[in-house]
Amino acid sequence: MARLFSSLSVYTVSGIGLSWDEWYTRAQFVPGLSNKNDMKFGVQCNGRVYHRKLPKNIRYPRRAELPPEPQMSRFLNGGNGGNELSEMGTVLDEEPEGSDDGFLADGIEGKEEGDIVWDTDEIEVISSLFRGRIPQKPGNLYRERPHPLPLPYKLRPMGLPIRKRHVRVGSSLSKQVYKNPDFLISIAREIRNLPSEDDVSSVLNKWARFLRKASLSLTIRELGHMGLPERALQTFFWTQKQPHLFPDDRVLASTVEVLARNHKLKFPFSLEKFTGLASRSVIEALARGFIRRGSLSLAWKLLLVSKDSKRMLGPSIYAKLILELGKNPDKHSLVLALLEELGEREDLKLSHQDCTAVMKVCIRLGKFEIVESLFNWYKQAGNSPSVVMYTTLIHSRYTEKKYREALAVVWEMEASDCLFDLPAYRVVIKLFIALNDLSRTGRYFSKLKEAGFSPTYDIYRDMLKVYMVFRRLAMCREVCRELEMAGFKLDKETSSKLLQLEKENR
Repeated sequence: MARLFSSLSVYTVSGIGLSWDEWYTRAQFVPGLSNKNDMKFGVQCNGRVYHRKLPKNIRYPRRAELPPEPQMSRFLNGGNGGNELSEMGTVLDEEPEGSDDGFLADGIEGKEEGDIVWDTDEIEVISSLFRGRIPQKPGNLYRERPHPLPLPYKLRPMGLPIRKRHVRVGSSLSKQVYKNPDFLISIAREIRNLPSEDDVSSVLNKWARFLRKASLSLTIRELGHMGLPERALQTFFWTQKQPHLFPDDRVLASTVEVLARNHKLKFPFSLEKFTGLASRSVIEALARGFIRRGSLSLAWKLLLVSKDSKRMLGPSIYAKLILELGKNPDKHSLVLALLEELGEREDLKLSHQDCTAVMKVCIRLGKFEIVESLFNWYKQAGNSPSVVMYTTLIHSRYTEKKYREALAVVWEMEASDCLFDLPAYRVVIKLFIALNDLSRTGRYFSKLKEAGFSPTYDIYRDMLKVYMVFRRLAMCREVCRELEMAGFKLDKETSSKLLQLEKENR
């Protein structure tokens, strides 16, 4: 009874009147008779009874009430009016003992004729809705879902590639090593550290499988720089015994150059026969070896023999020979002959270093037109002149006393954002002193110090001379102070001129 009242606020059955107020927690049921057909239950409470209004959400519901549950539908629609209240509570509280099929069958049997008759299949379908889970297909109902396939970006982070499995380590390593300068120089160092009685094969046999043709040419040249021509010759002999490394003209040329530079070639031998059999690279290597050791007569003879054999050597050999011959005033006639021959060549290809070297020699010889021609040719070839080439051209025009033309080169250097070095500042300061331009002279002298260069003694002396010409005694004293702090001592001639200027200003 308590459960029935807790779920219903007011409930009425034919012949019975029930009233319940949910606002009171302590209540007693007092039976009272109004007449012989009705029974009333009153509620006697310890407190005062208030007839409060129902809340708005109950008085004005937003939606209709839900339909009654299936268990109550049988009692409300097809129930018996003469049942007791206890039977009603049993129907509401307890589930039927039999199956749902019997429950529906009893409801169908209680219908009168003319009502809808349910088939057995329909009853089975409806009753299955109340049994719970619908049977699934046979098998494991709780099978685990397979894991997703691994994604490449989760297996390895970006930027860390994994080496391919099918690539052989030996071949990959040899491609990286056989032309690596550090590796080849390290072989030369290992050979240098060998005892004198050991042969170079003890080192080279370890790395033979990683070497290719022309690999050991750098090793042989490095042995030559170390002053080990015998080890270089042993390396060449070992290379001759390796079928995958020899014949190779680059290794032969490096060996010939090292031996010629260190006076290890056996003489006499026929240069005519040599130039007829050797390749051009080997002949040029022999010429470079002669030039570097100072045997300019042999280099000149080799050049003439090659020319007679119609084996023209590269322009770089001519440039190196011109540079060395230009240092000797007695050889200027040979230099002029080489310059003329070099100018007649159609395949003229000179590096920046060789071109600058030839320009310096031409300035020493007074061939300023050749300097201008070489500079214009270098620019027309699509190359950008460096600060060394600009400085050489400024020095050429300064020597020729073409100061305005030299000043145009300075503005060209400034426009091309070419950074000045110490020789460039020195030549430019001399140019401004020759132009009697004191302001620009002082400005470039300040730029020289701001760039981090230390002025040389000739720069200090030139600055003193220009300040003495303009009688700037204070500036002369400041330059003398800087000169002494730099560790230089002023020469007697300049000191006497400075003392004379001080006496005149007193």
